[in-house]
Amino acid sequence: MPARPKILLLDDDPDVLELYAELLSRLPSQPEIRRASSGGSAIAMLAAEPFSLLLCDVKMPNMDGLQVLATVRRRFPNLRTAVLTVLTNEQIRMRAYAMGLDLYLEKPRTAPEIRIFLDCVESLLGQELRESFHQVQSKNLLDMIQLECLSQGSQVLKVHCGNQSGSIWLQNGEIIDAAIADLKGKNAFQRIVSWKTSTFEILPDEPSHPRAIFDSYQALLQESVRELEEGWNPVEAGGASSASLPAPRSLADLAALNGVEFALRLAPDKAEPVECCALENPQPVAGWMRQTMNQFGALGAAMQAGGLQRVDGFGLQRHVVVAVRDKDLLGVGFHRNMSRAQMVAIMNTLIAQLPQ
Repeated sequence: MPARPKILLLDDDPDVLELYAELLSRLPSQPEIRRASSGGSAIAMLAAEPFSLLLCDVKMPNMDGLQVLATVRRRFPNLRTAVLTVLTNEQIRMRAYAMGLDLYLEKPRTAPEIRIFLDCVESLLGQELRESFHQVQSKNLLDMIQLECLSQGSQVLKVHCGNQSGSIWLQNGEIIDAAIADLKGKNAFQRIVSWKTSTFEILPDEPSHPRAIFDSYQALLQESVRELEEGWNPVEAGGASSASLPAPRSLADLAALNGVEFALRLAPDKAEPVECCALENPQPVAGWMRQTMNQFGALGAAMQAGGLQRVDGFGLQRHVVVAVRDKDLLGVGFHRNMSRAQMVAIMNTLIAQLPQ
């Protein structure tokens, strides 16, 4: 079972440390929060124990944030890093990204900005691959674009795949254009994100670039995920069909299947413990499962549509299916590349085979 993520929060202002430690404690992943008030103490803490994320300020005395990032990138290359600052200087932003920074965030001031900040940090903690966002395979390119849109970034992404290259323009958190040799606009964007292997670099913003894509970034990314799913080969990706799915003897067997990220089963009595696998803290997911099934069940009853059997949820990070099995609820998190047909086939087999 994976350990809780651990965040090191670095800022020379103790009030800021207190505030953001409290905010970060609200994250669904329930990370452990450690604090450092100087670059030297932060580096010493990183050397003493493993962390999932370093979140640091830029403007600090003695050793500023960029100096810390340079040292961290050299000594701890697999550590995820993010800047949280009031500075809006584009040159500083680009210097930080050039050092291998994962995300540059401005300190939030309003409730919506706080929600965006927390979404960005949770998305970073949810990434399983350890490569920097600036030299990754294309399956992580969508994650990078989503994070930049959430943080309302403005820049140009230059994407390379073999002897092909393309560009994606972002302005204030929206995807406004894309181009490769023979395509422009939305079609070019879909072609670029479909490349199986790619690397990319972040270039300065081009404020005068005309807008050619008018879809919201949420709609565009969702459509891209669907197209990637349709072109996904379950045999090449290690997926399973219902015909070849081994009979699971426990939730651990279920969670070990390719394409399954976590699994849990809830008894009708809320007082009974939650049976789960691959979730450090199953309570938030369990609460969401019960609430979702109750709400959709009530809607089905009001529409006289019969009993609710299953709810399928699709997201950019992962997909989740909740199904009724006798009186229990069975919830399974799937890799986002799994198609709906594959998830349905697996769930049907699991419902039939999983022991009581």
